[in-house]
Amino acid sequence: MAVRVPFGDRYLAGRSAIHDADARVKLPAALAYIFAVTLTPVGHWPALGLLALPPAAALAASRLSPVVVLRRSALALPFLLAAVPLMFTREGEALFSVPFFGWTASREGLEAVLSILAKSWLSVTAAVILTATTPAAELLRAMRALALPRLLVATVSFMYRYLFVIGEEALRLVRARDSRSARPAGVCLPGRKAGGSLRWRAKVLGNMVGSLFLRTYERSERVYAAMQARGYDGEPRFLRNRPWRAIDVMLAIALVAYLAGVEVYARY
Repeated sequence: MAVRVPFGDRYLAGRSAIHDADARVKLPAALAYIFAVTLTPVGHWPALGLLALPPAAALAASRLSPVVVLRRSALALPFLLAAVPLMFTREGEALFSVPFFGWTASREGLEAVLSILAKSWLSVTAAVILTATTPAAELLRAMRALALPRLLVATVSFMYRYLFVIGEEALRLVRARDSRSARPAGVCLPGRKAGGSLRWRAKVLGNMVGSLFLRTYERSERVYAAMQARGYDGEPRFLRNRPWRAIDVMLAIALVAYLAGVEVYARY
């Protein structure tokens, strides 16, 4: 039976202006957008509203499914949990109190929490659109073309390539555990799962993690030896980069100018 990896490639193939844009332009543009969102003053909702327009335009131009983008951008929700204490620790106008604990939420704290949520969601959405419209190989090519250290590019490349291999290995271990911990029909009590107690499951999980680490380490040694035998010297090799297109550069300059204008508006 084939092993199904619980995650897949982030890239969604398509034909659009965003898909066809040069990754050497899209990557710096996305980073500039994330920096602009991060530097926006807390509680400046008009500026954050203006910053929401570029991702909306990119989403429309890329023809991606809004449902897929929203589902992937839910990664920003944990940032809200980390920011919730600000609601009760930042001084300001009191809004409500939590009984038994004596916590008092302030308007300024709530504003800070909502700002962090909005900034996180906008930044993650930009990253989601970037990875959904750009193949991983093109992103790596863009990183190297933009003079990022070759060791960093090689590390990211290996991490991405062998993340799926580790996932498949982990699923094999899970399948082996399930096949060895099943009970005959009628033996399991109603409402109880096969495989023993919670303590037993925790012990087996620890053994699985250790086995996965050893298998991963051994495989990495074999892969590196094979790469050295084929002449690998630490430099990622790509085919020749395609020429720069004036339309891509102009759009990137326009985006940076727009972001600079929003930041100036937010402060002055």
